[in-house]
Amino acid sequence: MSRTPLFDHLVDDAAVFPPGDAALEVAVSEHLQRRDGSDAAHLGPLLLRAADAAGVARLAVADDRTEKRPLEVALVVRPGSPVSLLTDGVVVLSREPRVHVVAVELGWSPGWRSALALDLPVVVEVARGPEQKSALDDIATAVDENATVLAKFRTGATPEWPWPDETALAEFLDATILRGLAFKLTGGLHHAVRGDHEGGAQHGLLNVILATHEALDGAEAHELAEILGNRNAEVLTERVSRLTAVEAARARGSLTAFGCCGVLDPLTELEALGLIPCEGRTS
Repeated sequence: MSRTPLFDHLVDDAAVFPPGDAALEVAVSEHLQRRDGSDAAHLGPLLLRAADAAGVARLAVADDRTEKRPLEVALVVRPGSPVSLLTDGVVVLSREPRVHVVAVELGWSPGWRSALALDLPVVVEVARGPEQKSALDDIATAVDENATVLAKFRTGATPEWPWPDETALAEFLDATILRGLAFKLTGGLHHAVRGDHEGGAQHGLLNVILATHEALDGAEAHELAEILGNRNAEVLTERVSRLTAVEAARARGSLTAFGCCGVLDPLTELEALGLIPCEGRTS
């Protein structure tokens, strides 16, 4: 299998978030273990609640693995939370060289642009419905002003967020790519292929990659929805395998990452499908 950039640093480690809910000390320790193991090439930063900044600083100082290579984290606040929570977390971690903040994430709101003052990449979660257009237009304006901003969309269900079906996800992909925006996804991409799994319906990572690729080639939202609904693992795997390195890099220029509370879930399925090397890993 030829190596492509398609899966490089694709999975952000959201172990502390539901439904994983890992204890902070466990999440930090396991992330440090994996970043130096066989999963390192596919792993992104550790996603943390901004309120845990002081706690992660203490854990990093106590761990020898951060002495020469800092722990990379992105600080997250839920939609509706004040930007000041991010600011406070970044200030705390700016004092600790063993932790490197690589991004901040928050929900779109009238005051989200305050996060730009942190001089970090900003990831802005957007909703569905009429508000989404306003949010994406706002993000696009910030990008045009040379800010580093990504859109984020939740693909899994929560008590407050019903599962977005293929149409909803396709509309987000279409709207985002038409505006030339990069994006990341969160929640619900535990599996390689669209299916009904424990806990309900879930989108598939391969479906999303292919839909992103086709959207960049001009496919319309209804065509993207059809790709997102494809449950044929053999067909999806074959199509993803045929993407060239250039096409893979282009797709990843749009789909930058997705957060997953169980990073091994998608990676083990990609291994089983022959899409990433199976080299053994530290559990």
